[in-house]
Amino acid sequence: MFSSKANVIFQNVIETYHVINTVDQPFKNRYDEKTELIEHLLYRKCWIDTVQWHYEDIIRDPNIDPVAALKLKRQIDASNQDRTDMVEYIDSYFLEKYKHVTPKSNATINTESPAWGIDRLSILALKIYHMNEEATRIDASDAHKANCQSKLNVLLEQREDLSSAIDTLLQDIENGDKYMKVYKQMKMYNDDELNPVLRGQK
Repeated sequence: MFSSKANVIFQNVIETYHVINTVDQPFKNRYDEKTELIEHLLYRKCWIDTVQWHYEDIIRDPNIDPVAALKLKRQIDASNQDRTDMVEYIDSYFLEKYKHVTPKSNATINTESPAWGIDRLSILALKIYHMNEEATRIDASDAHKANCQSKLNVLLEQREDLSSAIDTLLQDIENGDKYMKVYKQMKMYNDDELNPVLRGQK
């Protein structure tokens, strides 16, 4: 199943990141873009999410230097754009894969595209990894670990449900029971013409 492959890749990305565990470490994709395109995209997608997860931790430091915080905010903005771009690349992969499928006359559209479901699966992998860290943290109280273990159990169940839903959606698209319709993200705040603050500085 597709979700099984994605979950293994996501776990591998997160574990690889935490070997060095710094947001500025070099990135190397383990998969070749030409021969393993979807694996390449999934690996890159989760790496972006993992770095951003730690950006979000750092910027919440109450003692962070304001200049450093502004720089980090810009990095988070850029990371969000990269994340959105990767979602669109993944959806483009599925559009190409299923372009020869003729939807049935009663085919319906899903509330979200496959890639946005995969986006949530990647974030969920990060939640599971870090909640497991808290549930097993040696210096934490028993109450804290028990509370985190309870949350971890819910996250693991959520991953099973989301994985199943993604696999079902892809199967439905392949069978013609569902069809894909992708809307490009029309973010306005990064656009010099659509953001009034940026437009005023031109």
